[in-house]
Order: sequence, then C-alpha cells, then structure tokens
Amino acid sequence: MMKNIVVLDNPGNLDWSELQLLGHVTVYERTPENETAARIKDAHIVLTNKAIVNAGSIQQAGNLEYIGVVATGYNIVDIAAARARRIPVTNVPAYSTPSVAQLTFALILELCQHVGVHADSVRAGDWSRSPDFSYTKSPLIELAGNTLGIVGLGQIGRAVARIALAFGMKVIANHKHPDRDPMEGVTFVDLATCFRTADIVSLHCPLNESNREFVNAALLRTMKRSAFLINTSRGPLINEADLAAALQAGTIAGAGLDVLSVEPPSAGNPLIAAPNTVITPHIAWASEAAIWRLVSTVVSNVNAYLAGNPANVIN
Repeated sequence: MMKNIVVLDNPGNLDWSELQLLGHVTVYERTPENETAARIKDAHIVLTNKAIVNAGSIQQAGNLEYIGVVATGYNIVDIAAARARRIPVTNVPAYSTPSVAQLTFALILELCQHVGVHADSVRAGDWSRSPDFSYTKSPLIELAGNTLGIVGLGQIGRAVARIALAFGMKVIANHKHPDRDPMEGVTFVDLATCFRTADIVSLHCPLNESNREFVNAALLRTMKRSAFLINTSRGPLINEADLAAALQAGTIAGAGLDVLSVEPPSAGNPLIAAPNTVITPHIAWASEAAIWRLVSTVVSNVNAYLAGNPANVIN
C-alpha cells in the first residue's frame, strides 16, 4: 500500500523528489498549529521542521504511524503523545555541525575584524578619498592568545573548539560530562569561570527548562567589558532584554547571534538595534552541503522505518 506522506513545512524549498518514490507526498510551505490536525488526519507518515505536532493532532490522526523531524531539535513534537500511540519519532543528528561551526566563527570574525563595515566604507568611496594607503573604522582584534569559552562541548562545540585552537586561541569549556568527553587543548571549567574569564563566550548547548534564559543580567555582569557573546544554538537561552541592556550600557562589548527567542522576531526586538551586535536570520544550518545531508538523512530515516528497522529514533 502506498503511504500518505505529509511534509508540514518546507524551509528553503527542500527537494523531496527522492521521498516521492516512497509514497504519495503532500508538501506544505508552512503549517500553523491550528491547521496541523486537518492536514495529517489521513497521513501515515508526517515530516516537520518547525510546524508543531501536538498531542491533539497526534490523537486525531488515526492512520499515523511515523513522525520524522527535519532537524536535530525535536521539541516541536509531543513526544509523550507519540510514545503513547507507539509512534516512532526520528530526527537528523549532526547534519549541520561543520556549517554551524563555520557561522560561529563568521560572527566572531565580523565582531573582531569588521569586514562588512570596512567593505561598505570602501564602496562608499572612503578609501578613494583617503590621504593614506590604509585606515581602520574600528579597533581590530587578533584572536590568537584570546580565550574562547564554550558552553556545551557536544559535536558542534568540539568543532568550534578545533577551529579556535587552529587560530591559536585558548579554549575553556563548561560541559555536563567532562570526564566522559575529554578533548586535547580544552580545559573544563564551571559556568561562572567560563563567563568570567573568557574573551568570547559561545553557546552550543541544547535548550531545556533548566537553562532557559540562563544568560541573564547577573551572568552578563560577570563578563569582561571587552568580551563578546555568540549564540548559534537556541534563542531562549538568553534573556534578550538583559542582553540588549548590557550592550547598551557597555557591560559587554558585542554579540553575534544567529537565533532569537521568537523567529521571525518582532520589529521591536531590543537586540535588533543594540550596538555592536551582528544578527543573522537563523542560517547556520542552511549551507548547501548541510541541506543535502539533511534531506538525505530524512529520506534514509523513512526508508529505514519502512524496512522495519527505524533509525535515529528519539522516543
């Protein structure tokens, strides 16, 4: 029997041609939560990236037998409701590791080198009008010898650490399992020490209820006034009003963010206008290579399920 496969949202217009070989596929550009139940009521297989699949939708989908998350994080699916129906939920681990690590350093380098500022200045004619062969629009920071503090030394954190070590940086990390996950060149420290001593702090930890908004005014006050904060993980790890206030007051020197607490953000999000802040629209996952790995693994997960040997099951 051909399976009814519903893709609830399709960020970046992913190519699902291989998936169409496995069943009858319906692809939606995006799905509001209040429309999920109607769209999956006859589905055997549901794929979702950011569209929420709640308990009510799962309970009303009588044919539902498999949920695939088109991402690594799976908080958009009610895992308990799926487990109660014995419906496997799968995800795509580690597909974006090199790309996220790369963007992490793109943000760091922009804050340190201000490439965009200088390129815009040249385009505006400043260099042509300059009496000298060289000029700078802002202080330039060399990474070698500076300390990078990493919160969460999982696969992405380790990839970031390797890049930092190649730049000649000192690397410290706060991690739940330092004894299990040692890494040459990395010194494990507690969270307070990480924030107090690092020149740059980069977040690479999953979001859960125990760490929501753990980066707050009190923690930011412990950082060096010259320090930068980087977040390519999850927006709600940071209290955004507190960070914006810290940037306005000069409590820390700058921030590089690829994620915010609400995406897309409201025009009034205080970080958008904060000084020395670089914000990109959640693009760390979206390199061509990462997208290929994402789609390939999603299709592979569905194939494995249909063959009776589910892979990357999280429940």
